[in-house]
This record gives sequence, C-alpha cells and structure tokens, in this order.
Amino acid sequence: MTLPADLHINATDEVAVRQDLLLVALGKRPADRILRVGRLLDVATRTWLTDQEIVIKGRRIAWVGPAGQYTGSAAEHVHEPDLAAVPGFGEVHKHIESSHLTPEWEAALVMPRGNTWTCEASHEFSNVDGPHNLEFWFKAREHGSPLKIFPQPGSAVPPTAYEWGGGYFGHDEQQGFMAESLMVTGLDEVMDWPAVWNAENPSHARLWGMIGATMAARGVVEGHGAGLRSMAEINAFAAAGLASDHEVASPEEAWDKLRHGLFIEIRIHNLKEIVEFFVAQGLADWSQVAFTTDDRSASHTLEQGATDGNVRAAIAAGLAPEIAIQCVTINPARHMRLTAHVGSLSPGRYADIVLLEDVPSLRIAKVWADGKQVSEGTTYLPEVPTIAWPAWATQTINIQREITASDFAIKAAPGRSTMNAAVIRPFHWHPDFYTMELPVADGAVQRLESENLTKFAIVDRFSGEGKTSKMFWRGCGPRDPDTAVACSVAHDKHNIWVCGSSDAAMAKAVNTLRDTQGGWALVHRGEVTATVRFEVGGLMSQRPAAEVDADMQALYRAAAKVDWMYEPTFRPRWNPGFPERLMFATLTCAPWNWVLVAPSPLAPEGFVNVATGEVHPVVW
Repeated sequence: MTLPADLHINATDEVAVRQDLLLVALGKRPADRILRVGRLLDVATRTWLTDQEIVIKGRRIAWVGPAGQYTGSAAEHVHEPDLAAVPGFGEVHKHIESSHLTPEWEAALVMPRGNTWTCEASHEFSNVDGPHNLEFWFKAREHGSPLKIFPQPGSAVPPTAYEWGGGYFGHDEQQGFMAESLMVTGLDEVMDWPAVWNAENPSHARLWGMIGATMAARGVVEGHGAGLRSMAEINAFAAAGLASDHEVASPEEAWDKLRHGLFIEIRIHNLKEIVEFFVAQGLADWSQVAFTTDDRSASHTLEQGATDGNVRAAIAAGLAPEIAIQCVTINPARHMRLTAHVGSLSPGRYADIVLLEDVPSLRIAKVWADGKQVSEGTTYLPEVPTIAWPAWATQTINIQREITASDFAIKAAPGRSTMNAAVIRPFHWHPDFYTMELPVADGAVQRLESENLTKFAIVDRFSGEGKTSKMFWRGCGPRDPDTAVACSVAHDKHNIWVCGSSDAAMAKAVNTLRDTQGGWALVHRGEVTATVRFEVGGLMSQRPAAEVDADMQALYRAAAKVDWMYEPTFRPRWNPGFPERLMFATLTCAPWNWVLVAPSPLAPEGFVNVATGEVHPVVW
C-alpha cells in the first residue's frame, strides 16, 4: 500500500523526514511554522515550561525550546500566549467501530476533544471482513485524515473455535500484518483465556501462533483479563506474555494486576474508584497506567467526551492534572512502543498539540494535528474526506433469502405437551444454565411471559444462507405482542441478534436489517417503528456524529413506547428499559460460559459452553 509521504509511517519516508528535521532543528533549512505558547507540559519530567516555541516542518516537530532561541526561520508564526500546550491524546485501546462512525467521521468527532491518535483494537471489522482489515483502517489516512490510526489485528478473529464468519487470523496472517506496516503495533486483546491455558482447546494453537508471530516482530501482545482475579490466574496471565488488561472490575484487582507487571488500561465505568484507590495507596509512578474509552458510541461521546472525558474524571477523582495527562499521552505511547512518533511535544514526533484554556478543568481551546490547527472549540476545521467505500465494506449483510417466522420456531418432539428448555439471561456468567419446563402448542415450544421469558436468536450474516440458532432467554426483550428488536452489532462476531415476543416480528426485524445493510431495527406490534443505518460493515455509518445520534435518539423514543422485560444479572451495567447492552451480550470471551452462537460444526444448535466446549440441546 502506497500512501503520501509521512501520512503512513514507513522506514523509507522516516529516514528522509528525519534527515530534513535535523537540518531544520539546526536552522540550516526553513521551518513551515512556529507555534509559541504561554506554557508547555513536558510529559517526560511532568514539568511546565513557560513561553515556549514549537517549530514545525511538515507534519512533525523539529525543535522545542524557549521563545527567541531558535536560530532558523519559518514561513508562519502563531502566538497563543494565554494557552497551555500538551501533547495530543492517544487511545491505548479503542474499537472505533463502537462509535458507529467510519474513521474519517470518527476523526471529526474526537479530534476537537483532543484525541489525535488511536490504537485500534481491530477485531470488530476484522470479524466482518478480515482480508481487508489494514486497507480499511488506512483508507481515511490515505485520503488525508489527520487522525493517526495504529491497527492491532485481533486475536479474536474468530473469537472462539465455535464461531466463524468474515475473517480468520492465525500465525501466518499476523506475521503478514506485522511485516506489512510499521503502523501495526501488535496483537489486539487476547481474550479467549481457556484457549490460552488449555492445550486441548481447539483455538490453542491458533492463538499461540499469533502470539508467537507478534513476539517475533517485537510487537505488543494486549490482554483481556475479564474474570481473572485469583493470584494463580493473575500470575499465569502475566507469565503468558499478555502485557495489559482493560477489564479490571475492582480497585483491588487493578492493584494486584499492576503489581504483577501488567499495564492497566482503566475505563470510565470504574475509573473514579480505581484512581481514588491508587491515590490512597500512594502510587508515585503512574507510568503503567492509561485511560481508555474502549467501546464508546458517538452518542455517548457527544455527552461524555472522548479521551478528554476520562482525563476530567481522573482529575475529579483526585489525580493531579499532569499525571492524568501522562495517562493519555506518554504512558500509552511507551506501552505501544510509539514514543518516536507520538506521546510528547518533542522533536521528531508528529506536531499533535492540545491547547488548553484551563488546565485543571481540561478546557480545550484548539487542537493541532499534523502541524496544523484542526479544531476551534468543538468545531472540526478540515473538510471530511469523501471516501467511496467499496462493496466489501458496504455489502456485508449476506443473507440471500427472506427470513421467515419458521426460522425462529423451536420445534417440540412429537406428542409432547411440554418440553424441558435450557434458559440463560444476558451476561450469564454462571457455569450452569437454567432449566425450565415450557408448554408446547402447534408443535413448537412456547415462551412463558409469566417467567419473564422471551426468545433470543442469532442469524448468520456471512454464508448467504441465514443460518439461525435460537433459544429462550429471561429478563430481556419485549413484553408487548408482535414486537422485536434486531441489531447487526453483536460483539464480537457481529452476526445479527434479534430478541422478540413473536417469530413473525423477529423475522421482520432481521429482514429490515438485510435491506438496510445493518444497524438497528425495532418492530412494535407488527410495524417497523425505528431504524438506524450502519451501512459500513454493519457496524458504522459514513455520516456526522450528530446525524447518527439523531437516529439513535429517534430509536430511543420509539423504544420508550415498548414494555421491556427486566431482571438483574451479573453485569453491573445491565439496566431496565431498551436493552441496548444486548450488543455485548453475545460476547464469548472469559468470563462467559454458556452462550448462543450461530450454528457451527462444533455447535450445531449454537448453544455451547465456550469454557469447556460442551454443547447441549436448547430443548429436550
């Protein structure tokens, strides 16, 4: 892949860029512009320097120092005496797909909020179209987007041996990714813990092949330690070479993992508690800590902020602003081995600069990236590039037939008036499933509304056949008749999931997604009442954040008219009302046990314990 010089980090351009920069630094070649600021944070020493100049050539910094001491010339001078400069913020771990915006529109959303570079945890789009993974993530940059995306091909492609679809990554694929681009930093979160430790697991060899290929290329192997809290498990996780964890559930767990050499990536959900705990423990060296947004929709970013929102939350929890800024600049850059390019306001790095009106409140006035101003307040200044995404990105819902109500019927054995049924609920982290006796009518097993039951199904969107697995879930979905909700965002395999009170409504919701090429579809009392279009990969939309958010708000308003079932579950963020979190209830990583996946050779009905490989009928 050939990109314009210095948009894409590669050894040939890097040599030429740095040969030019050193001569600019010596004053022997002219700079493009000099940005003079009132204060500048040196994140390496956590000190503020007053009246500083940042000399820029092309997209990079050539010289930094006290105003008036640079010996060279520049075509342009910009003076911001009332603003404080800090490095552009970096995402140590993020699924851009979860913003539901394509990368060029993600840039327009997050860059005014300080985020200038992202380590993309790319197993989401990879599970839809693995062969085009790097091409997808580099395309916006190829078209001039100032957001730097560092892809990390996903270990979870597929997430487990019981799933299949649009991508397969193993040793050879990872070796190729690492060799293809210096922008690839390593291996995305290794999340199938049973396959890591158990040599009998059918994904064991594939995962260790990817880990080995990453280590051979001196890449970073990211971890995913959800549910691993005992001393034995924490030690084993670290011993395996998994370098980080963004799944810590409690301050004590975060502290134990930090003490065992893991890089801790803290999400907003428990950031306050963990930061307060670390401060109380007297942690002096925060270099092994970063903040991550991980999965954050455009709607939530508009409401909460991006990386900047995490920094403000950490400051509010008692962390010094300078340390909080380190946690989104130099710390993630060090962890991802990117310090030569991002993470500090230093020579040779990209000229990515966040200009603050007020440091304690992290009030952002302007953001620069690639050596130019890209935002004024929350307004994004560059023209968003128009990208003609090819069919491999926009035609990913491959269902070559009409889905019918019969696809969701759960057939009973002949002559039976009742059947035993396996039942689980969202975020069912228990090693056993529930068993319930359910009535039979017209040859099919029926749900019991009195038991808070509804029907949940997975529809394969990759083979063209629309293979369907289905079972009864409790505590989620609609109570209203002929009502269903369907979505093509189903972490991490991203088949279509649908939950409904009638088979016909479920079929209508899925067929709607087939026609729109992905997103959300709500059917209420037999009529489609709301849709949201995610036409790229069935995960993202090529639109401004405000437009996507407007559609989501319309979906929420329509959903507010539905009577939704609810029961508490193990997941702390499983709340009453519209069950948006069902997007994540299809995960198959630890600590999940019994899950529903699309029918596969190892799980013909789709009901499988991903920790043990055991399968079970959904009714008997």
